[in-house]
Formats: sequence, C-alpha cells, structure tokens
Amino acid sequence: MPRTPKLPAITDHDLLRALKRLGFFEHRQHGTSHLILKHPDGRRTTVAIHPGRDIPKGTLRAILRDANVTPEQLRGVP
Repeated sequence: MPRTPKLPAITDHDLLRALKRLGFFEHRQHGTSHLILKHPDGRRTTVAIHPGRDIPKGTLRAILRDANVTPEQLRGVP
C-alpha cells in the first residue's frame, strides 16, 4: 500500500493563497464561514474560514481531494 505524504500544517489564509496560485478563483461565499473556489477547468472546492487556526488534517485532505490537488503540488506553491 503506497504511503500518503504528510500534509502540512496550514491556515485557511495560506491555503487560499496557494489554491489561487494554482489557478482557482473565488466563486462565491456562503455567509462568513465558507468560501467556494472554482478552477477554469471545472474543479471546485469549499474552504471553511477560521482565522488564525490550522485546518484539521482530515478537512485539508478533503479540500485537496475535491480540488484534485496533491500535497506535493501544495508544497510546491511559492
């Protein structure tokens, strides 16, 4: 069974910045707590906004899976 690379500890602000650099854009916001991002190729994901707190690993894994982004791609974003 292949090993899953460790996910980085990351805040919502840093994750949003990385996803935007990968081509995602803010599609709409649901209230003040959730931001929906889309990619021009049709991918989309929802990021919960909780300033100052790291995103839980399971939530981060689900966001990356929805966005079809690997942990390596996330780490490679400047």
